[in-house]
Amino acid sequence: MEYLSFELPIKELMDQYQTCSLVGEESGVDVKLACSQIEDKIRDTKKEIYGNLTPWQRVQLSRHPDRPYTLDYIKGMVDKGSFLELHGDRNFADDPALIGGLATLDGQRIMILGTQKGRTTKERQYRRFGMPNPEGYRKALRLMKLAEKFKIPVVTLVDTPGAYPGLEAEERGQGEAIARNIFEMTMLKTPIFTYIIGEGASGGALGIGVGNKVYMLENTWYTVIAPESCSSILWRNWDHKEDAANALNLTPADALREKFIDGVIEEPLGGAHYDPEVAYLNLKASILQNIKAFSKFTGKELETHRQDKFIAMGQFKG
Repeated sequence: MEYLSFELPIKELMDQYQTCSLVGEESGVDVKLACSQIEDKIRDTKKEIYGNLTPWQRVQLSRHPDRPYTLDYIKGMVDKGSFLELHGDRNFADDPALIGGLATLDGQRIMILGTQKGRTTKERQYRRFGMPNPEGYRKALRLMKLAEKFKIPVVTLVDTPGAYPGLEAEERGQGEAIARNIFEMTMLKTPIFTYIIGEGASGGALGIGVGNKVYMLENTWYTVIAPESCSSILWRNWDHKEDAANALNLTPADALREKFIDGVIEEPLGGAHYDPEVAYLNLKASILQNIKAFSKFTGKELETHRQDKFIAMGQFKG
């Protein structure tokens, strides 16, 4: 388990607990009481730290290297052996930074897709740190259109620092691909449910983020720009990234207050990486609940519901 800078008090206590347990095993001395006291201290320290997270600390948690990614959620949620990954945009290439395919969730067919990061250095390069190229967004749109054809609900999982900013991406129409997805998703005649499972930055997130229902996991962020990028624009360096995080109102509580999202999915204490199975179950329950709630909607009603939802965002003066 890796620990972030603000989690170091927990690491120290965990080290003490491991030492206490080891001493008991090697010496045969009963240290249950001492270990129990350390366990209580660990629990209290976790509640204190994770109950008072700053926006920047929440950003750090969303990027934790042990945090579950899209493929982890798919493997942990869908019926065993049911996920069939589909590849390619039928135009240029496949994009490993954005994956998707058909699956069943307790027997319910779904089209599930999302941005995928990597664990190792080699895999991170292969996945481009979860930053899709235009062909990734075009592949996503192809899969969503396929789901619409067969009246299958669409589930999108967002965890991206943004769309890939490389020259080749711009040459192949990055802006057009994202804009096309936003446009087409507003008119899709099948239910779409979007979940921010990690980072939700800018158009990279919106390219698969126009849902009838949009949720954020507890330790995620969702805004127009990453705090570091915002700091580099306003202050010409990254030194003010914490100030930028505070100003951007990027936490789930902020997004819920502003009605950008419909709810917050609870995570295990400390983040989804502490107990991924609980995170999978919580997300799965929300998906199944939403599928049931929207099962009676007609295609036109789904389209209208989605458009009204996004049109109502923001403030207008006429």
